[in-house]
Amino acid sequence: MIGERVDRAPGPADFAEPPTPADRARWLDADRIDRPERLARLRARFAAVGVDTYFGTRSEHSRYLTGFVLGDGEDRVSGSSGWFLIGADETIVCADSRYRIQAGRQASDARIEPVYGDLDARWVELVDGIGARRIAVEAGAVSHATWTRLAAAGSAELVPVEGWIEADRAIKTAAELERIGAACAVADRALAALLPEIRVGATERELALRLEWSIRTGGADGLAFDVACLAGPEAALPHGSPGDRPILAGEVLLFDFGAKVDGYRSDMTRTLFVGEPSARDLAVYRIVAEAQASAIAGVEAAVRAGGPLPSGRAVDRMARDVIVREGHGEHFGHGTGHGIGLATHELPHLGLRATDEPLPSPTVFSVEPGIYLDGQTGVRIEDLLAVDVEAGRVESLTRFPKGILVVGF
Repeated sequence: MIGERVDRAPGPADFAEPPTPADRARWLDADRIDRPERLARLRARFAAVGVDTYFGTRSEHSRYLTGFVLGDGEDRVSGSSGWFLIGADETIVCADSRYRIQAGRQASDARIEPVYGDLDARWVELVDGIGARRIAVEAGAVSHATWTRLAAAGSAELVPVEGWIEADRAIKTAAELERIGAACAVADRALAALLPEIRVGATERELALRLEWSIRTGGADGLAFDVACLAGPEAALPHGSPGDRPILAGEVLLFDFGAKVDGYRSDMTRTLFVGEPSARDLAVYRIVAEAQASAIAGVEAAVRAGGPLPSGRAVDRMARDVIVREGHGEHFGHGTGHGIGLATHELPHLGLRATDEPLPSPTVFSVEPGIYLDGQTGVRIEDLLAVDVEAGRVESLTRFPKGILVVGF
């Protein structure tokens, strides 16, 4: 039942074990096998806009297309390492001396070029070497300064494009869904392990740190993003940061967090109750739970009918209509969901500004309505949903219970 109490708090053993070395080896092989098809899909787009080469700088795109991996935030210090050119027959990956050996191992099918912060000086050589005359450029990722320097450096025309690789990444393979599911299981176990440590007087920061430790030692390669742990009125900040405020009895306690496994991410939110919930918080929680259930039911109905899936805007409306009906429309300002994979937020979008195009399949996205009452309380419930119309599949990859869970007693 929606909004019912959880009879038994879950423990770590209720969720899947961390991935094994054999799992990780299998996923590495899957990426290696899938990469030629990914490149072929990208090259198939060239003719429509009359380009012969693609230039990209986003680290997740580099990983997806070439295999070269940068850690989270490393792109801020890596210079142009990981930037890539994909021509009709060849792929070039830039790598300075810090990344040369790594790039040779990970992007073994590409030509590794030693670029040491001098891409504009090397540009003509690289472009001519790959036979480029008109180059599609990731307009949303390449800075104006870089664009200007490269445009001035050579004769090849730069053509702005957006969303090509993002659209391809929205369609998930079985191996990608496995990794997202594994990341979800790590997160589920980590929160379950934290439950006995939640007590009145503990601070948000203390609990966030303990949860991060459980994620990192429980099978994750890292965090999908910084842990949010927000109590009472602070839970009204949808993306707030944990502070030193002690947790009080009778408050909500909102956790928003995710794990990263083999590059793929999870994202979940659970709003717990420290001691007996107030009538106000219970009422808000049940509205949010109903809103989430309404959106998921709409997706399930479309899959049972054999498709097409509703649009991201339509799914958002399914959740939002419940919240508006209950008088809290102004207290739900963000979108209902987002795709996830190599990035925490990627296509498809589920919100007021999403397109009217049907959602892709197979794919995975979050469903995360919320209600935020300034200075009082906040509730959000978030699960990742794997959807495959052809397979008739709608599955929550997030397995942690989402009923009313009272902790800290």
